[in-house]
Amino acid sequence: MPEARVIPLRAVAGDDVRKGKRPEADLPVSDPPPPSPPVAEPGEWEQKVAGGLAFLRRRITGDYDVDDFGFDKDLTEHVFMPPLRPLYEKWFRVETRGLDNVPDVGGALIVGNHSGTIPVDALMTTLALHDHHPAHRCMRLLGADLVFTVPGLAPIARKTGNTLACNADAERLLCGDELVGVFPEGFKGIGKPFSERYKLQRFGRGGFVSAALRTGKPIIPVSIVGAEEIYPLIGNNKTLARLLGLPYVPITPLFPWLGLLGAIPLPSKWIIEFGEPIETAHLGGAAAAEDPMLVFNLTDQVRETIQSTLYTLLMQRRSVFF
Repeated sequence: MPEARVIPLRAVAGDDVRKGKRPEADLPVSDPPPPSPPVAEPGEWEQKVAGGLAFLRRRITGDYDVDDFGFDKDLTEHVFMPPLRPLYEKWFRVETRGLDNVPDVGGALIVGNHSGTIPVDALMTTLALHDHHPAHRCMRLLGADLVFTVPGLAPIARKTGNTLACNADAERLLCGDELVGVFPEGFKGIGKPFSERYKLQRFGRGGFVSAALRTGKPIIPVSIVGAEEIYPLIGNNKTLARLLGLPYVPITPLFPWLGLLGAIPLPSKWIIEFGEPIETAHLGGAAAAEDPMLVFNLTDQVRETIQSTLYTLLMQRRSVFF
């Protein structure tokens, strides 16, 4: 009968068996603890709802500020700006250049070309500075008298930071270290025929230059390409304009023929370029503002800078809509 082969105890269980311990294979294996559930970060909609509730609470409790001009920053940022962002980002696909030319702090005068039948260019420039400038600056627009006489429009204009286009208000804002926006072409700019697109109209008497000289604040020329094509103006209903007390009643290829559909702006490609500041602090202050030749030359310099930049941007743009 063959001898049984004895297997050493060490070969079976190693030192644990020799020391009276159970082999590891025989030990009950406990399941690892379940991973802790990930902390869910609030989604986009949750953040919007929370922001909306916080806004309503501030409005109810009166925990918001309104300055001497009627500017309600809280209302502007949470009610009036959000509907403009889809236009800015998706419809016009606005490209901004030269934002570093706009100071992070202190007053400055933003001077731009005006066009588009409806002053959408002023709104897009305001949104560009608020959303894309590193300091998220608010631009205070100087508006024509008509803006503040139209029922319903006047209080909205005040609440969103606009004020009358007069030297007294402009100088007060500039001295308060605000960004002040002005479009010297006025209604002549936004109401010019499509055949004259990107040809700057007269810049008035240079009142904006006088304000900059008196306060010693820089002038920043802004050139806007794209606004001319949103409502191509091919005619003006002068009779209706006189009846309504308006500078013009536009006729475009789509309006009034298509009714409200004709009021939808065309999706042109926009470029907004902020030019290098034109310093005024060294020119003599109030005394310089009383020099008509200096005011004229500086006004012409700003106008020529914007016009030259417009031509450059038009050559760089691939097409009207791309």
